[in-house]
Amino acid sequence: MQAWKTLNKRTVLENGKWVTVEYRTLELPNGQTIEDWAWIILPEYVNVVAVTEVGRFLCFEQTKYAVDGVSLATVGGYIEVGEEPLAAAQRELLEETGYSTTEWLNLGHYAVDGNRGAGVAHFFLATGVVKTQEINADDLEEQQIVMLDRPEVEAALRAGAFKVLAWSAIMALALMHV
Repeated sequence: MQAWKTLNKRTVLENGKWVTVEYRTLELPNGQTIEDWAWIILPEYVNVVAVTEVGRFLCFEQTKYAVDGVSLATVGGYIEVGEEPLAAAQRELLEETGYSTTEWLNLGHYAVDGNRGAGVAHFFLATGVVKTQEINADDLEEQQIVMLDRPEVEAALRAGAFKVLAWSAIMALALMHV
């Protein structure tokens, strides 16, 4: 199989560091050309499943603008310019929860939308997390930490309580390693 080729890019929307939309001209392996293929550029981000020394999953109950009602969530945030994904994961865990650890497993990085871009998610599992400082988060949404055991996490996944796809995906991946 051959990859599609980008022949041209034209920015049609730019909103600082948060979102850029391009129209691209693409060439398919058979030579066909597609004009004005929308491509969305969003910052790369991390999500972290954090598990305490006694096997409790550290989650949030929170709201998000694009989600109806309250959702269970994992730790996460954008990667700063020049920051490595693991460093971003460690920073986000500490800022959002006050917990830290030296036990990290990289669960992979994933395209958010295989056809339109929309960023890259970097997933990590942090085990043996312990409280080391107070929360220092600057998140806009309301959230509270909840501790769940494995059966509660599995039931929440089955019930759709993690309402953002990335949070469901990372939690399912993490359960394979815990």
